[in-house]
Amino acid sequence: MKQEQLQNLVEQMTLEEKIDQLLQLAAAFYSDKAEEKTGPMSDLGLTQETINQAGTTLGVSGAKEAIRVQKEYMANNRLHIPTILMADIIHGFRTIFPIPLALGCTWDAAAVEKMAAVSAKEAAVSGLHVTFSPMVDLVRDPRWGRVMESTGEDPFLNSQLAQAMVLGYQGTDLKNDLSRVAACVKHFAAYGAALSGRDYNSVDLSEQQLREQYLPGYRAALEAGAKLVMTSFNSLNGVPATGNKWLFRDILRKEFGFDGVVISDWGAIQELIAHGVAKDKKQAAQLAIEAGVDIEMMTTCYTDYLAELIQEGTVDEQLLDEAVLRILTLKNDLGLFENPHRGANVEEEARVIFSEEHQQAAKDLATKAIVLLKNEAILPLKSEENVALIGPAAASQDILGAWSWQGQKTEAISLAEGAKNLSSSLLLGKEPFDYFAPSEAAIKEALALAEKADKVILALGETSEMSGEAASRSDIRLPEAQIQLFQALQQVNKEIIVTVYNGRPLDLSDFNQAKAIVEAWFPGSQGGHALAEILWGNSNPSGRLSMSFPETVGQVPIYYNVENTGRPYESAPDEKYVSKYLDTSNYAKYPFGFGLTYSQVDYTELVINQSLTSATPLTASVKVKNTSSLPVVETVQFYIRDLVAERVRPIKELKAFEKVSLAPGEEKTVSCELNEADLRYVHIDNQWRSDTGDFQLMVGPNSRDLLTTTFQLIE
Repeated sequence: MKQEQLQNLVEQMTLEEKIDQLLQLAAAFYSDKAEEKTGPMSDLGLTQETINQAGTTLGVSGAKEAIRVQKEYMANNRLHIPTILMADIIHGFRTIFPIPLALGCTWDAAAVEKMAAVSAKEAAVSGLHVTFSPMVDLVRDPRWGRVMESTGEDPFLNSQLAQAMVLGYQGTDLKNDLSRVAACVKHFAAYGAALSGRDYNSVDLSEQQLREQYLPGYRAALEAGAKLVMTSFNSLNGVPATGNKWLFRDILRKEFGFDGVVISDWGAIQELIAHGVAKDKKQAAQLAIEAGVDIEMMTTCYTDYLAELIQEGTVDEQLLDEAVLRILTLKNDLGLFENPHRGANVEEEARVIFSEEHQQAAKDLATKAIVLLKNEAILPLKSEENVALIGPAAASQDILGAWSWQGQKTEAISLAEGAKNLSSSLLLGKEPFDYFAPSEAAIKEALALAEKADKVILALGETSEMSGEAASRSDIRLPEAQIQLFQALQQVNKEIIVTVYNGRPLDLSDFNQAKAIVEAWFPGSQGGHALAEILWGNSNPSGRLSMSFPETVGQVPIYYNVENTGRPYESAPDEKYVSKYLDTSNYAKYPFGFGLTYSQVDYTELVINQSLTSATPLTASVKVKNTSSLPVVETVQFYIRDLVAERVRPIKELKAFEKVSLAPGEEKTVSCELNEADLRYVHIDNQWRSDTGDFQLMVGPNSRDLLTTTFQLIE
């Protein structure tokens, strides 16, 4: 349809039909099983007529069901307007990839784009049109359960991966490419800065921090063409996001130029009452529509009160018409008017879903996401070595993570299964091993196996329920039973490799005596194969942390790009009156960008070609050499520091990175070009610009171990 046809369609709609377009209901409302819809229907008090008209649908599963729901919906819609089928496809549909925090550890935009493309293909053939992804909330506090859904603590890396995901989901021709889905960026804004790391909590940020650290990821996703934005649950500086006119009208629409659909998170409009900024559902509806929220997910403030607000003149009907037009435009962009069942194909679904090709892609990405945190010459293992594989995660298939809606744990490859293919003398226990309270028999068997083994793989971690939404934790150590198991094993065999499945950075100080620590995250459907290939050296680890690991929870929030202080610790570390702790380090245990390999790569000859001007970029180069006998993929990271500025600046800021493949003994020169725009920051007037003067350039394998030189920005 052309835009004037869509406008004409809005004009044909009654007031009630327009308001119904703003309502999103869950799949249960459209179920053909009466017992599935009785509960939610009675909870919301909706009539069947309203249900038939609701503009979008959440959580329909499977091509056959998607086709049925769309047919029934259009048959009941007077103007034959199709519904949009949306769902949470966060890091895979049926083929599950590593959690987004692990995707960040790949530092590989092309691989992340492929993940999104595979996810879109499986979702689209199952009849879905929109995914609630990417989540680009910048995170600094590992206590927050939803860190697993973010790609980390750095705005530059987050922005690169946000764009990659949007491109992977939507492709370059969303309307005609039926293997794609529309992307919804979430959660706007600053959800990842929840106070105390507690989900749904308030956020208190300066506008400078908001603009410099938190907004770039959203903006990058929008520049890549994302069609939707989801509101966040939190308040920001005292105003709940879902009723925040400044966030959505001024920043998102006017400043960022976004003209797509804004959707509330589940129940977020009605939650304006609980926040204490609306006295009832009527006022909540007014605040949300005035802020520019187009779709209300699973509450009925608009349904119940928007007509009344318009009829009494409190709300201009033009606001409603604009929201409806945006929703119809999205339906048109998806091609639903011409093809309401776009993508849904029962026969093709059986071929595409969880295909061998997709499983291979999941394995490849999981391998890239695994981070080797520690290795005292114990890895890689040899196939003939006598290795005991023990612990609660050894045979566990609970490796998909909390946001794997269609993923099947029974299809996930455990570490035990993956290891069997690579080890000729693997020792495996038979007793089931609980994560929190293992039986005496299981512990006894584990100790006996460890005594017989040359080396021990102790497979530990969180269960999937321990991270994700509504899974914040004040203690980010592993369960006490796992710590005690490690201590007991130390008494019989000190050659211990600890592997960890988890959804957040952890305090791993209880395992300081381990000879190796391998961070596997929740690695997805093929996780066991990927982790085994790393352990036995079929793959050289290449993952780099996208979020810092603390020494202790008392340091959090902890992140690499901290601002300098007037009494910096680095200036006098032995003095008392500097910014430091008395009882622990200022620094992360494993910093942003960190990750070991089985190779040794040396960095030398950091060179800058000239000073930087507004018209002339600066080129920096460094030599990297693989001095080992194994090929390696090295992630070369470029950071800057503005030494004198109008505002206090971070001590390091990532500005570029490049992944480089190095054969044994190979040396390459890696270059980075910096422009004046790369040096801009938010000044006191909240405008982005740079300052002339002195800067540092730092290059290395992580944010800690860096070569440093200086350069100038001149007029």
